[in-house]
Amino acid sequence: MLLNDSLTGSSVLNKEKITDDYRLACESRQVSLLGRKDTMGGRSKFGIFGDGKEIAQIALARAFKPGDFRSGYYRDQTIEAYLGNLSWQQFFAQMYAHADLDHEPHTGGRSMNGHYATRWLDDQGEWLDQTKLYNSVCDISPTAGQVPRSVGLAYASKLYRANKDIQNLTTFSNKGNEIVFATIGDASTSQGMFWEAMNAAGVLQVPLIMSVWDDGYGISVPIEYQTTKSSISKALAGLQRNEEEAGMEIIAVNGWDYPALIETYQKAAHLARTEQVPVLVHVTELTQPQGHSSSGSHERYKSKQRLQWENERDCNVRFREWILNNGYATDEELERIEADAKETARDARNRAWKAYRKDLDKEHQETIELIQKTAAESIFSEELSGIASELSKTYYPVRRDNLVSVRKALRLIRNEHTPSRIVMQKWLQDALKVNTERYNSQLYSESALSPLHVQPVEPVFSDESITVDGREVIRSYFNALFGQDSRVVAIGEDVGMIGDVNQGLAGLQEKFGELRITDTGIRETTIIGQGIGMAMRGLRPIVEIQYFDYIYYALATLTDDLASLRYRTAGGQKAPLIIRTRGHRLEGIWHSGSPMGTMLSSVRGLHIAVPRNFTQAAGLYNTLIKGDDPALVVEPLNAYRQKEVLPDNIGEICVPLGQPEILKEGKDLTVVTYGAMCRIVMEAAAQLHTLGIEIEVIDVQTLLPFDIDNQILESIKKTNRVIFADEDVPGSASAFMMQQVLEKQNAYRWLDSAPVTISAKPHRPPYGSDGDYFTKPNMDDVVEVAYNIMRETDPSHFPALY
Repeated sequence: MLLNDSLTGSSVLNKEKITDDYRLACESRQVSLLGRKDTMGGRSKFGIFGDGKEIAQIALARAFKPGDFRSGYYRDQTIEAYLGNLSWQQFFAQMYAHADLDHEPHTGGRSMNGHYATRWLDDQGEWLDQTKLYNSVCDISPTAGQVPRSVGLAYASKLYRANKDIQNLTTFSNKGNEIVFATIGDASTSQGMFWEAMNAAGVLQVPLIMSVWDDGYGISVPIEYQTTKSSISKALAGLQRNEEEAGMEIIAVNGWDYPALIETYQKAAHLARTEQVPVLVHVTELTQPQGHSSSGSHERYKSKQRLQWENERDCNVRFREWILNNGYATDEELERIEADAKETARDARNRAWKAYRKDLDKEHQETIELIQKTAAESIFSEELSGIASELSKTYYPVRRDNLVSVRKALRLIRNEHTPSRIVMQKWLQDALKVNTERYNSQLYSESALSPLHVQPVEPVFSDESITVDGREVIRSYFNALFGQDSRVVAIGEDVGMIGDVNQGLAGLQEKFGELRITDTGIRETTIIGQGIGMAMRGLRPIVEIQYFDYIYYALATLTDDLASLRYRTAGGQKAPLIIRTRGHRLEGIWHSGSPMGTMLSSVRGLHIAVPRNFTQAAGLYNTLIKGDDPALVVEPLNAYRQKEVLPDNIGEICVPLGQPEILKEGKDLTVVTYGAMCRIVMEAAAQLHTLGIEIEVIDVQTLLPFDIDNQILESIKKTNRVIFADEDVPGSASAFMMQQVLEKQNAYRWLDSAPVTISAKPHRPPYGSDGDYFTKPNMDDVVEVAYNIMRETDPSHFPALY
């Protein structure tokens, strides 16, 4: 019998509970086996499974309570099934990429199998009550990518426990009683994200349980090539807490030892929940019976001795032996459970496949009939019949096959004017529309909570309005914001005691407390992760990347996790995080402050705001805070000490996203720019005026979204010439703006001169004022480029300058 049936913090383990656990372990194994067969048989594109980890995951799930969070990776199927978040039919639906939330509610068929998510949002995009859910953050495939946000999810519990002002947010937390179960494969602990996060968790003292599933390999690479001492728990021993020093608890346990696993996770959960101590659970001697994934066999790189060792330590086999040896069930009872598990798995697969194929087969047949009817009215009857015949022979047809055939048919009958052609055109238009919803929606908020719906509020000035440095403007705004909304939290390097390196938060930590405005270590990845986790739990964090160039440290987390979150859950999850940084006109190779094109290419799903001054910045922050999308705000570094008039309503200003502002009207040429370049272009405008050239200067204000109402087009209709000015490298943000205006707005129709971009040199700028002058666009450059465009139109009036 169990040596200690009444385990700490758990209910008594009896025969029913133990055999139920064995039943689930068997079912999970069977769906893994069938999943691989389906992949090899062509029903799914790829398969990766949690076989070999069933017992450890059951033990973890036993310690899970409503309101807790799982931040894991793509082998956690048994956890999710135990918690009721995953049915086996949904397991197979995800394998088949069933793009129907009724059948695949985790990602709507957008993620490959093993990526699970609890739906936190209702149909209106409003938060559901997380305290009643077994919360699961949508998994991502990049190794260790799930770890940074885990720190933030746990940090939110710390804030909810310590800050009484937010304990009224009872649908997000029960006074910080929630813990976070993070999971990771052992080989992925070699990633820097993992080490940074473990250090951060130890520093912050947050209720995070990090489970490392250790099966000895990272695909084909054995552990001795991965980890010092071939053991992550030994390698992290320096983080172990003791009586004098805070740190984390470290526990190692074999993955086939059912009672030890139950005891371990009950102990870990008790420590994390009551003391808010991070815990590393190193689950060793795990196996992968089917190898890493469906991409190949592990027999290619594992010796016969290793494979035999894995067979002997298979957790399900060991669990079965333990049950028999301790008299919890007979061999006949276990055989019935095993037979039932096979039948359950087969039935789930069959139901999932039938549901998946139902609509597809119907659409497939309708498409064939549509093409055949068109053939009956066409002079290309033979060719169209051939298209229909070819489509009818398609093995496991999908929607792509239907659309490819219809598009091919429409090209063939492009010159015909038959009723069936009109019907086919309508069919294609409808199909493209509905499939856009299936596969292309929810990159940004589509609810009434979108920041795009926030109404603008203009700044108000009076005779009492004072002129101050820009840093005082943004400080006044943050002072108002923190006073109005207790959900707002700021973290980052140097934001606390000194009020950030440019004094935008000066004195606010002393006023609002360290829980609201908090210094961090130099760890950009987990700063972003902290913010993501807090935003997922109902807070409104503003996290700081001290200088724009440092954002590269966190780029993987931004692009793989934050930017894709709403999309990859088909609108089921969100994290309205605001990243604050400063850039533009910095000097030095690693302080150029202008990697805007990188952001535009990497973080679709975030809004990108590029204010030219701090009145605009305040208005953009306010708009973003009122919305529910994540965003990046790049403050202009050289504007902190430039003078601005402080608006009387600094806390209420709202600048609409995607709405450019005309800074100066002109008739000869349009210059489109943003951020610190606005000042340079305005200086150039003054010089050009003396030369008889009147340029129209437009500040786009946000790059994502970009000019929603085509205001720039209206300017070009007037001037018939355009320059896109930016301090990023050539072909980057300037080219993006050109594409948006010339292609999307069709502005090329009104151009009398070739469009021109002004950008920095292709290398990073050297240090010093001369390096800046010869590398980044300056006032002289703007003047001369504009002058030369006008010279093309009237060389006698505008002679060559040199």
